[in-house]
Amino acid sequence: MGHTLRCISPIDGSVFAERDALSSEAAREAADRARAAQPDWAARPLKERIDLVRAGIAALGAMNDEVVPELARMMGRPVRYGGEFGGVEERGGHMAAIAEEALADIAVGEDAAVKRYIKRLPHGVVLVVAPWNYPYMTAINSVAPALIAGNSVLLKHATQTLLVGERMARAFASAGVPEAVFQNVFLDHDTTSRLIAERAFDFVNFTGSVGGGRAMEQAAAGTFTGLGLELGGKDPGYVMEDADLEAAVATLIDAAMFNSGQCCCGIERIYVHERLYDAFVARAVAMVEAYTLGDPLDATTDIGPMANIRVAREVRAQIDEALAAGARAHIARKPADDGGAYLTPQILTEVTHDMRVMRDESFGPVVGIMRVSGDEEAIRLMNDSRFGLTASLWTADIERAQRVGDRIETGTVFMNRADYLDPGLCWNGCKETGRGGSLSVIGYHNLTRPKSYYLKKTTS
Repeated sequence: MGHTLRCISPIDGSVFAERDALSSEAAREAADRARAAQPDWAARPLKERIDLVRAGIAALGAMNDEVVPELARMMGRPVRYGGEFGGVEERGGHMAAIAEEALADIAVGEDAAVKRYIKRLPHGVVLVVAPWNYPYMTAINSVAPALIAGNSVLLKHATQTLLVGERMARAFASAGVPEAVFQNVFLDHDTTSRLIAERAFDFVNFTGSVGGGRAMEQAAAGTFTGLGLELGGKDPGYVMEDADLEAAVATLIDAAMFNSGQCCCGIERIYVHERLYDAFVARAVAMVEAYTLGDPLDATTDIGPMANIRVAREVRAQIDEALAAGARAHIARKPADDGGAYLTPQILTEVTHDMRVMRDESFGPVVGIMRVSGDEEAIRLMNDSRFGLTASLWTADIERAQRVGDRIETGTVFMNRADYLDPGLCWNGCKETGRGGSLSVIGYHNLTRPKSYYLKKTTS
């Protein structure tokens, strides 16, 4: 038996849930069950797999009244926001809706002599390693299309959200997805790496830290196991001089602070044209000053604790270092700030790219705001990052946004929006944010392999 995994609630530091990690032998048996069950699952009609996945999502939605307070206790998101089912349904529903077209054979040509086409086949066994910050939505990005495409899935969830995988597996099993086809597994890091190195999986989709992504690559080295990696981010916003100021402030600050800043595509740095800078900062400060930091189970709370003290400690360190180097903090310490997981959301100005808060991923409720003279300076600063997930551009000129967007090193460019996954678009990054992509038709391409057919006809 492996060691015990414990979810420590950020609300009060108590142990909220614990499960024993599987031994290496038990984990291999789970992977073997998935492999044995996969061919029969893939042989089912596509429509049947689609319908079962839709039913699984609906069964998960029926649990929402229990899920919302459970999430608050596990990772601190306030109950007032109602959980993640809306996003789960949107993403899973879209992937179900496009499945027949996305997985259809690609006809290359047929004449009297030859028929040629390309099929898309499931990899086989897919391991999905999901993070704690949006535990249901990030998991469904891969689970739904992987199952629909005919793969069997093992889901390993973060210890901070220990119960999420159990709920998902229970929901899908109740809808009729065979238990061996979709399994929740409790694994420690060593066992996970060992299974990957042993080729227990045909594809691994990991969402998490850069360090975690490196560990996945190292485990898979030499196995030729496919990897999809969505790692860190330091997403910028750029407010041009013709932007809708009120909308820009409301959206960008919410994108920086929502979920206590613990968003893969949250805004972590903002560049504002000098004409709007002072007004932007004043409005941003007023917005954050009005937030209530407190118990996430209280319906009046805007911002709950960070998921754990370790993450909060890193954010505090970045803020303190920036202040020591000359940055200015605009938000007074809130009463609920306990020096631990409860952290005052902060706006910093007089920041530079010499400060870690403008370079390293913060993943917390802090954002630095810099004044810029125009597009050239903004582009240079936005690209001055080892990460590349999203960028948010604010302007009334769509052609200008396209020109600037073409020069930004990210996976997604938003205009007048931020912090959102459109399931019709590929969700991917560049640089140290990772590789591969989920959602959209490209998400199906990454969860399948192409197989080409060249069929020469006989003559009689």
